[in-house]
Parts: sequence; structure tokens; C-alpha cells
Amino acid sequence: MEAILIVDDDPGFRRLLETILRGEGYGVQSAGSVREAVRLGAEKRFALVLSDLKLPDGDGLAILRRFQELAPQTPFVMITAFGTVSSAVEAMKLGAVDFLEKPLRSPEELRRLVGRILSERGAPAAGGPAPAGFACPPMIAEDPAMREVLELARKVAPTNATVLLMGESGTGKEVLARCIHLNSRRAGAALLALNCAALAPTLIESALFGHEKGAFTGAIAQHQGVFERAHGGTLFLDEVGELDANSQAKLLRVLQDRTFERLGGTRQIQVDVRLIAATNRDLKKLVEQGRFRDDLYYRLSAFPLEIPPLRKRPADIPALARHFLARAAKNLGKAEPALSEGALKALLEYSWPGNVRELENLMERVAILCEGEVRAEDLPIARTEGGERPVRWKEIEKEAILEALRRNGGNRTKTAQELGISLRTLQYRLKEYGIRG
Repeated sequence: MEAILIVDDDPGFRRLLETILRGEGYGVQSAGSVREAVRLGAEKRFALVLSDLKLPDGDGLAILRRFQELAPQTPFVMITAFGTVSSAVEAMKLGAVDFLEKPLRSPEELRRLVGRILSERGAPAAGGPAPAGFACPPMIAEDPAMREVLELARKVAPTNATVLLMGESGTGKEVLARCIHLNSRRAGAALLALNCAALAPTLIESALFGHEKGAFTGAIAQHQGVFERAHGGTLFLDEVGELDANSQAKLLRVLQDRTFERLGGTRQIQVDVRLIAATNRDLKKLVEQGRFRDDLYYRLSAFPLEIPPLRKRPADIPALARHFLARAAKNLGKAEPALSEGALKALLEYSWPGNVRELENLMERVAILCEGEVRAEDLPIARTEGGERPVRWKEIEKEAILEALRRNGGNRTKTAQELGISLRTLQYRLKEYGIRG
């Protein structure tokens, strides 16, 4: 079992947390300073980090930032003194998943917090267990079409084969990539992700391979790219079909030789990285159009997996809807509304152009607005008589974009990543809806 890292300069409080967690069967390591925590984080991977906000040689935010570089998938909980909960807001903006007040109110509070975070991050979701011997993060798989995909993922996970995940935006490609990584021999190492559509062509090479100091204007220090940081682990390249010709050529070389040079450098760097790529585009068609290298396509598609859109896996819809509704209600501190037969019928008849992500967003909205039973008329997916696209879809999509922009402080790149669309698509939608953000 992976260990939990506790960072606190109070030996008594540290021992208290260690005793509670070890009593639950968790492995635990401790640190009393920023320096010691960062050293431990560089040496091994942790299932969870619990860190005090104030430490003798800095603060927990410094540890959080460093862990986002070393192991960005590791959930991070900030420990704050009673009465200073507001200071945890900044930590959560930076990526902390929750905070814990000290002094601890009860051992059960810690048990519940840790159990919830670890189950959400790594345990199979209710409603459809993963295939035997295949531990998967929350992914519902009731439908035979999706069960078949998970069975194939189970078989390829223990190998080092490059996997190409294909499917529409919002179908769960990144979740499946995480499943494959967690069931591989590299599960104890890092899983890094990069959205190839989120960066301009001038920045993608540095993001992939890093750069040396002075390689270009603004390169004030050496920078390691995701290939170098993922050494020994897995790299997930999302929207790989958006790479330009130069980046495609350099990616092909890494896949062939397992070596690369940092931008502006001359030293050959050798890496051991398992690659999982994903795309919502037809790469074969791009190859035919001369917009994607055929040799790179064949390298990437050593083991292709196509994730069906939600409309083609109807058995998953009720289970997913109940799962997302329950989770949203819990986060809001509300009683879980029940889905009526009419509501379920409406969900099953809808075409879900936004796939699983759209269903998740809808259930969050329903949890906020509905009390008791959810009726069909409570769902903003009413159809025209001809069964066309939902009448209010554009209104809902515009609202979702505005909310995401607000959450990300107007940052378009982060907004596109959250919505699961390319930056180019987001910019098109902003123009279409007259949004300035």
C-alpha cells in the first residue's frame, strides 16, 4: 500500500494523526518541515499528503506547489488552525482537495476525510465494478459496450504498449488513462498529463521536452518537460491530433529512440516513459489529408481503444446520473433528490452531445435546484416535436462556459481544459455567444 505523508512541526499532533491512520491500516510517513517534505516527495510517491499551513521554514503552499510538479495526481489536504479556515481558500485555489482544522475534533473526522478522498481517487465506483483484477477510479460501466472497453484496458494495462484512446469530448478518456496507469507496473510512479491543444505551437516543444536557460527570450532558467518528469511512469497526451508538424516529428523520435534534447540543448536525454495518447479527431482522416504523420499514427495506435459516446451506452446513463447526483448533493450538504421514472426516461431519450461531462454538469445543477423528487420537467433537456437538439442547449452551454470562466478567473486555457474542449473550440464558442472573457 502507498503511504500517506503527514507534514506538521508539532510532534504531538503529528503522532496523533499517525496513530489514527496506522490504526486504519494505512502506511504513514512524517515530516516536520518544508525541506523534509519535499525531499520525501522526490524520493517516493504518496497516496495522500496532509500538510500544516504554517511550518518553521515556510508554508504548506510551497509543498503543494512542489508536489504539483513532482506528482500532480497526488491529492493534497491543508491543515489549518481553528479560526484561520479562510487561509485555506488560497490552498484550494492552488489545487488542495480539502482542508482539516486543528485541533482535531475527533478521530472519526480524520478517518472519514481520508477514506472519502482515497475512495474518490482510486476505488471502483458503485453501480458497475471494473473487470476482475482491474482497480479503476470512479468509472461507471454497466453497459456491455463500456464493459468491453474496460476488459481490453485490463489486458493492455500491465504491458508497456502505447495506447491510443479515441472518442468524443467528455467520454472519459483521461479517467480511462488513469485506470490503465494504476493497473500497470508503473502505478507507483508519476502519471503526468498534457493537453496538446491548450498550448500554442511555440510553447508545446518546451512543455514536452523542456528547455535550457537562454534557449529563447524569457527562458531565465532550465526547465524539465513532461517527458523528463514522467521518467519511469506514464505520460498522457490529450488531443494529440492538435500537434503541429514539428512537434509530431520530435514526438516520433522519442517513441522510436527514447531520447530527446531539451530546447536549446545538445545533451541526449534518455527516458523510460509509457505513453497513452488521446484524441477526439479522426487521425486516419488527418493522415489522408497530410495533416498528421502516418508513421507517428502507426506508432501511437499500437493498441487503439475507442470509448463509445454516452448515447451508445444507454445502460450507463441511469447509474451515472444517480452517482453524480449523489456526489453533488453530498458536496452541497443536501439530501439526495430521487430521479423519477419520467426523469430517467427523459435522460435516456436525450442524445448527450456533451457525453458524460454534460450529464455530470446537469446533475450538479439538478442537485442545486431540486428538492425531493426530480421530474422530467426539472431537466433542461426538453425536445422539440421533431426530436431535434434540445431547445435550450445553446443557453445551457453558454451558461456552462460563463461559469467555468468565472471559476478560472477568465483564464481561457484552464477553462478549455475544465470543459474538455480545445482552446480553439472555446474561442469559437466565445465568439458565437458574444462572450468577452
